[in-house]
Amino acid sequence: MRLTLFPIAAVVLAAGAVALAAEDLVPAPRVDAPLAARSESRKAVVAGGCFWGVEAVYRHVRGVTRAVSGYAGGAGAGAHYELVSTGRTAHAESVEVTYDASTITYGQLLRVFFSVAHDPTELNRQGPDVGRQYRSVIFTTDADQQRIAKAYIAQLDEARAFPRRIVTEVVTLPAFYKAEDEHQDYVAKHPGDPYVMFNDAPKIKKLQALMPHLYVEQR
Repeated sequence: MRLTLFPIAAVVLAAGAVALAAEDLVPAPRVDAPLAARSESRKAVVAGGCFWGVEAVYRHVRGVTRAVSGYAGGAGAGAHYELVSTGRTAHAESVEVTYDASTITYGQLLRVFFSVAHDPTELNRQGPDVGRQYRSVIFTTDADQQRIAKAYIAQLDEARAFPRRIVTEVVTLPAFYKAEDEHQDYVAKHPGDPYVMFNDAPKIKKLQALMPHLYVEQR
């Protein structure tokens, strides 16, 4: 993410109000994994622009037990903020989501990803942040996740859920590297940051408005 200066009035408006349309909530996935019969911890890794906002959204999702900002798509040697920010590594700013599979499904997590966490039609950027490090990616950890993710993108494209084509990549996760401590839980720790107020706080309000059954206060 880049430091962007916004007019104060625009920041206050963005933080205080969320304009919603019926199409903001995309259809539920037709192909999904069933809820587990008992509590079971699983992981999902997604990338959709600056990891601050994506992490913050998932920290408010029922069934999510942990959300960690980090880097995926490249080698460990390059998994450092200064290097990733150049856009010259293969990494994307990513979030590792740990969830209870008896409470929420992988498909429901992807519905949050497409409806709230980012715009899946923006190629190699999100809002003011531009570069391959901000691309939209679903990093799958097994064949079942890949099947669900690909089927869901096909479903949303067929339904024309967005005005433009979805550019989200679906690739096998090579490895996830946790980001530096200062990037963890950044939104909650810096609510007055203009970038957070303009770009990230509205996502949390949108989650609460569109998916109240999934929204929880951050633990």
